[in-house]
Amino acid sequence: MGKIDGKNVVVTGASRGIGAEIARLFAAEGGNVICAARTLREGEHPLEGSLEKTVSDIRENGGEATASTVNISLEEDCVRLFDETHEIYGDVDILVNNAALTYFVPIKDYVIRRWKRSWEVNFHAPFILSQLALIDMLKNKSGNIVNISSGAAIGPGRGPYPDAPSNSGGTCYGAEKAALERFTQGLAQEVYSEGVVVNCVSPSQVVPTPGTVFHNLVTGMDDPRGEHPELMAKAALVLATEPIDKVTGRVTYSQQILSEFGLLDKPRGTGVDSDRPGSGYSLV
Repeated sequence: MGKIDGKNVVVTGASRGIGAEIARLFAAEGGNVICAARTLREGEHPLEGSLEKTVSDIRENGGEATASTVNISLEEDCVRLFDETHEIYGDVDILVNNAALTYFVPIKDYVIRRWKRSWEVNFHAPFILSQLALIDMLKNKSGNIVNISSGAAIGPGRGPYPDAPSNSGGTCYGAEKAALERFTQGLAQEVYSEGVVVNCVSPSQVVPTPGTVFHNLVTGMDDPRGEHPELMAKAALVLATEPIDKVTGRVTYSQQILSEFGLLDKPRGTGVDSDRPGSGYSLV
């Protein structure tokens, strides 16, 4: 018996990386998973990974999943994603806002249309999709929203800055994730009395994925400094299944939450230092 048997799940950015891992785990736990992304087939995107591959993996292991090819930077595609989910499975019980679009560009060089598109995917889409999910969740007096953030939400702190940053160009992405974390807690407070759980989780260490390898955040898929995406998937499952009074409004890290619930013995990386409670924007 799975932890989410029969529940309907929407996972964005499910063609590769963390999103694909979350989709696979949630399906293995009995969920009916709508896997949403832009890339349907291998070769349609420069990076490895596709919805067809994720869905195929799930079905080969006895799970239930369907691909939905959408561009969540467009409001109409967000609406279509929920229309397709309702037609195939019914009301949405769990929403995982995982999809991300990143350009590592210094502010002085940022092309405005790229800036806007990045915010559309990384912040506006989670708002729109959460609003759509709440139609079902508030009606049913239950539901879970899990937002995927990043350690980039932690700012550099106050100056001076004598050393050049190693990740120059991450200001936009970090601002988006900090906004997502504040959005998470605000929404969690708004819908608490209606039985809806809202949380946010970041990796404790950089997760080797086709995207992080492309942006040179890790040396390769086997970088020993990295965190396996399975930990993020397990952390998301905890946040999507634990009782509301235990987890709602959390802005946490993968290994931090897994350790708290006895699922990881030796946590490492960001968020596991007991002297620095909280996470993301709240650490600054």
